Amino acid sequence: ILLLIVMMFWGFNVSAIKILVSNVDSILLTSFRIFVAGVAVLITCMIMGIFRLPRKKEWLHILFIALFNVILHHTFVAIGIDNTYGMNAGLILGTVPLLTMILSILLLRQRVSRWRIFGFILGFIGIIITSSSGFDFASISYGDFIVLLGALVQAFSFILISKLNPSFDPRLLTGYMLVFGSLVIFIVSLLFDANFAQVTMLFSWKLGSLFLFSALICTAVGHMIYNYAIKQVGPAESAVFVNLNTLFAILGAAIFLREPILTNHYIGLILIILGVFLGSGTVEYMIRKRRMN
Repeated sequence: ILLLIVMMFWGFNVSAIKILVSNVDSILLTSFRIFVAGVAVLITCMIMGIFRLPRKKEWLHILFIALFNVILHHTFVAIGIDNTYGMNAGLILGTVPLLTMILSILLLRQRVSRWRIFGFILGFIGIIITSSSGFDFASISYGDFIVLLGALVQAFSFILISKLNPSFDPRLLTGYMLVFGSLVIFIVSLLFDANFAQVTMLFSWKLGSLFLFSALICTAVGHMIYNYAIKQVGPAESAVFVNLNTLFAILGAAIFLREPILTNHYIGLILIILGVFLGSGTVEYMIRKRRMN
């Protein structure tokens, strides 16, 4: 139930960010959103009694993982969403489990079955079809490519977390990464001459509510719940719920952004979901579990 709620929040968050970046500079907005989320996570960790300061070696892990998991990922996603449809962005972000599996094979030398290879192929075909107008591949936009980069660097950050194996509680690690990453993103926004006065637009009740929903509910609470729930459910089962993130992103774009659901979106969604089921090993896990029972 917790995973289902988080996936719904994350899916609708794509539409919220799309509306916010149309009123506030995307990089500047991202820095404020991530900072508020990070502070909220650290305060929650204090209340839960799991807060502590990092050791010298742990700081290096936090900074290195934050570079990919927070700074590059959120910057690419914000810029990409500002230059493409919210529906396309949601579908492309739904391929993160596939990208994570591919990188784990290439970088961690994990073995892969034929079912998973087939899943990878289906997933990438789904990305191409979703990002194009039907089968017109020349129509793939700049924003689609940037969002895909955002998904790729996030997948790589998961590999780093697995490889570095930080000793931090994952919820506390999330808080530190968000705060540090937001400060770097803010400096980047200043280098790009972001108009700081645009932040005052968040004081309106509509944009302010969307901002708090995205920062506190989707980013802060969502990541903390996900890190907790994945330990209770298991990695294979949790991969199934990631598909719902894509589904809610499509529904959110259709409801809140009035974007049409085209034929290529249906086809791409089906292929991406099948790709995640096969590529993440969920199908193989379910078959083995049934045989054991």
